Amino acid sequence: MQNLLQRSMKSTRPMSTLFDPIRVGDIDLASRVVMAPLTRNRASAGRVPNELMARYYAQRADPATGAGLIITEATQISPMGQGYLDTPGLYSPEQVAGWRRITQAVHARGGRIVVQLWHVGRISHVSLLPDGQAPVSSTARAARGKTYIAGGFADVSAPRALRTDEIAGVVEQYRQSALLALEAGFDGVEVHAANGYLIEQFLRDSINDRTDGYGGDIAGRTRFLHEVMQAVCGAIGGGRTGIRLSPVTPANDAGPDSDPQALYGHAVSLLAPLGLSYLHVVEGATGGQRDIAPFDYAALRRRFGGPWMVNNGYTRAMALDAVASGAADLVAFGKPFIANPDLGRRLREDAPLNVPDNKTFYGGGAAGYTDYPALAAA
Repeated sequence: MQNLLQRSMKSTRPMSTLFDPIRVGDIDLASRVVMAPLTRNRASAGRVPNELMARYYAQRADPATGAGLIITEATQISPMGQGYLDTPGLYSPEQVAGWRRITQAVHARGGRIVVQLWHVGRISHVSLLPDGQAPVSSTARAARGKTYIAGGFADVSAPRALRTDEIAGVVEQYRQSALLALEAGFDGVEVHAANGYLIEQFLRDSINDRTDGYGGDIAGRTRFLHEVMQAVCGAIGGGRTGIRLSPVTPANDAGPDSDPQALYGHAVSLLAPLGLSYLHVVEGATGGQRDIAPFDYAALRRRFGGPWMVNNGYTRAMALDAVASGAADLVAFGKPFIANPDLGRRLREDAPLNVPDNKTFYGGGAAGYTDYPALAAA
């Protein structure tokens, strides 16, 4: 009888919706609508966040009309981590002060915000790096791709492979940047381990050709990721640390791993005990085809066991269904948040969306950044 009653209670329990509150780790969110990280190339000299950026994030911060959680644009953890012109950093006192203005503006509107910590690895150009140094990576093989520098897009530069004795220093940069994030007032951090950047350059055997303890089999190739996440969680706590993964994306010349299911399954098994705030997964090709390669995301989620955030081309109907069905706990929207500062309200009301102007995505001023209109007052 008791088992029958428990099953009956479970069956009548209301399903979660996209607009319900949720607690992810140590962070309480008013809804499951998330603003995905979006590189916009508008930082000031010294890679310092500025007042225009504060206005941009504040416009999207009200959880009643905007995002339950904002994930910032990718933010480099060191001067060597930069890969594109005018992207912000989080390693200097000036950058901390600039980000603090942004977190204060977001919190003043009742929002929650985490910073995405980034090292691009080989997706960079010598003109962006200190003293014209070569980018660093897991490998010395150049990527086939372009980056954004003064004067426009250019081929990325050939990297050099990090020496084994240098890797601990990069791990420490992640840890220090996470500590600075809390100093700047962020609610937490998201470690960028996706889209063909440094951590994924270690993960995939299509890129990683090392013969030391950070290459070779899956255990070696996931070692850098595990050390970074242990360091960050040790500094600020797992409950304030999220991660982004993209198991099959070809972004930034990230060729497919020979066994992505085994690789990312092992990686998530290492992450699960850390008690992370959430895992943010890019399904398919970042910003493109969702079914580019077969992958069992549900199996990955079962290994993780914590809050699960999905991303890539989600429509309103898809997002509503993902949360209601239990396939996801949160849904991250990218381009729709560029043109719709009140995307949360538009999703609630099934209102039409502004169309983003892709000519203003990267660099510039307020045009195409803070001038998109919100819905007219009812």
